[in-house]
Amino acid sequence: MENTRFHSGETKNNPEMAKQLAALADIYVNDAFGSAHRAHASTEGVAHFLPAVAGFLMEKEIHYLGLAISNPKRPFVAILGGAKISDKIGVIQNLLKIADQILIGGGMANTFFKAQGYPIGDSLVEEDVLETAMNLLKYGNSRLRLPVDVVIADRFDASALHKKISMGPIPDGWRILDIGQETVAAYRKVILNAGTIVWNGPMGVFEFPTFAEGTYGIALAVAESDATSIVGGGDSVAALKQSGLSERVTHISTGGGASLEMLEGLPLPGVVALQDKE
Repeated sequence: MENTRFHSGETKNNPEMAKQLAALADIYVNDAFGSAHRAHASTEGVAHFLPAVAGFLMEKEIHYLGLAISNPKRPFVAILGGAKISDKIGVIQNLLKIADQILIGGGMANTFFKAQGYPIGDSLVEEDVLETAMNLLKYGNSRLRLPVDVVIADRFDASALHKKISMGPIPDGWRILDIGQETVAAYRKVILNAGTIVWNGPMGVFEFPTFAEGTYGIALAVAESDATSIVGGGDSVAALKQSGLSERVTHISTGGGASLEMLEGLPLPGVVALQDKE
């Protein structure tokens, strides 16, 4: 069949389109966890017209992510990176109720730094969520951990002039592009002691080899841990594959947005519609 999103009824969850799809089969098996957070005709709508069950991959995703948020082996450590806090505010809020430690890296750390009053030079920052960042820090207390050292560069470029510094005021014209080795070492101790690990988002601009050390250092720690380890999000998975450590984690999630919504504690329409979701 052609990609269902070429049909206008797909994203509108049109009942007529769902009926047409249902007419093609006797049983509906949803194995597309990456689309389970969308109430579309082919994910949620069709499940109302056929016996609807989960496929093996869907079952695996629900099992590992479900255990992480409902009954994790402790200590439960969440590692969150990527560019923006705004994409993960709900995730952080929910994980602060569940996780023993949340390790922050990537561009999102910059907003936390600025919320604390640090000048951050030309680093990426989300000005409109500074107050939210401060509230998360207050609520998280010692469970929400930020980098203690960083790698800064004079421009956003693979060959930029760069240096490692302890976290403090960032000079004008410079920007944070990775976590430093002291942070990797501190985070590593927490990771190796974990019973459950969830990782979403790189620690720096890993696309540039010069600024990939932080992300690869965390990937190695996760791989060497005896914990149940779950890695989700396109960039995190890409970094893990580049480091050659994919086979050494328990589960690689296929759904970036779906895994984040599940970690946020939100119901996934494509899962709720299934008969065997329990």
